[in-house]
This record gives sequence, structure tokens and C-alpha cells, in this order.
Amino acid sequence: MILFPAIDLKNGQCVRLEQGDMARATVFNLDPAAQAKSFEDQGFEYLHVVDLDGAFAGKPVNAGAVEAMLKRVKFPVQLGGGIRDLATVEAWLDKGIARVIIGTAAVRDPALVKEAAKKFPGRVAVGLDARDGKVAVEGWADVSTVTALDIAQRFEDAGVAAIIFTDIARDGMLKGINWDATIALADAISIPVIASGGLASIADIKAMLAPRAKKLEGAISGRALYDGRIDPAEALALIKAA
Repeated sequence: MILFPAIDLKNGQCVRLEQGDMARATVFNLDPAAQAKSFEDQGFEYLHVVDLDGAFAGKPVNAGAVEAMLKRVKFPVQLGGGIRDLATVEAWLDKGIARVIIGTAAVRDPALVKEAAKKFPGRVAVGLDARDGKVAVEGWADVSTVTALDIAQRFEDAGVAAIIFTDIARDGMLKGINWDATIALADAISIPVIASGGLASIADIKAMLAPRAKKLEGAISGRALYDGRIDPAEALALIKAA
């Protein structure tokens, strides 16, 4: 089970949004590379990064900040935001990203996910961000008519490494992860699922380690780590003990 600390990039800075709203961004660190190094030093084993500007633009925007992080840390980094074609997938993997996350294109262009997962086995994840059960795209600006399960099932035999499932209503709100919906998705598919959106406390870490969540790969934590609601040492010790 992996606890992924999150770095969201906006204008080259490390921020957290509330419910995916770019107008409700809090800056937590002006130096994302220093933040990444801090997470590595605290003992985390895998970093989750999102290029928020890239998600809206449909192409990488904060590449400089991502590359600076890759130079500073040794632990693996997964990256999403603005990855909409095979050339971008290939470019990021060549630069040292361990795993790319395809979100909008997974809805609009499933063939891209299948091609990328086939070409780069174990290095392509799908990001499914749901609002009221329906998947949102284009940086969460548009809500589609399909459910997360509908899309996840398209990739069952494609070699996708993981599904990152976010409940947008909870993201950045510190209300706790939607474990029921996340675990229901994990139980319905064979692809490992990573929980995201609203992780708020040690209680969420314990929920992630509960027997019913055994099919999950882990969970992503953002705001709760930045504002001290979760003590990294305590959380990582719980996971190690489990």
C-alpha cells in the first residue's frame, strides 16, 4: 500500500485547489523541487504530480518545474495533466517520469491509452475524476455522460498500471476520501485503483489499510500533509506495520 504525497503545479508553484477550482488555489511552496525533496526526505516512496495548467491547456505547461523535481529526487514520480498524445507520453518517460497519467484523453481517445500501455507496459495510468458519478475532463471543466466504471472497464485488458479515482466534490476539502465509491470501483475491475480526493486524517490512512480496501494500490494526500493534519512519520509507520 502506497501513500502518494501530491504536488499540484500552477504558474510554476506548488498549490492545492478546492474541488478542482483554479480560482480557489492556495500556494504552499514557491519551489516545487524543494517540496518534492522534502517529501522524499520524510520517507515517502512515490510522488504524485499534476500539471494543473497543462490539464486546462491540453499540453504540458509546467515542464520546467517538473524537470527541476526530477533532478532533485531519486524516488519515482507519476505525472498527469496535459498528456494527450503518444509523443508527450514518450517525452515524459524519456525524461525520467516513472508513470504518466492520462485523464481527458482516456475519455476522448481510449485508443491512445491502449497504444501507450502496450508500448510502455506498467508505465501508463488512467486518471478518472468524477463529479456525481460522471467523469469530468479538460481540467474538470467539462463533465461527460459516462461513469468511472464505464471507462475503467474499457481498459481491463490493455495493460494499464493503475486507475487513479478522484471524487471532485471532496478534493481539497478535507472531508475524507469517498471510500465506498473507490472500493466499489476497485472491486469491479482487475486494474489496481488509487484513491484520491479529500484525504483528511489518520482515520483515512486506517481506512486505506482496512481489509475491504485490500485491492487498492494506495491513496494520494495533498492538503492534509501541507497543513499538518497528517503526520508523515505516523502515517508511514502505520502503512509499514500493516
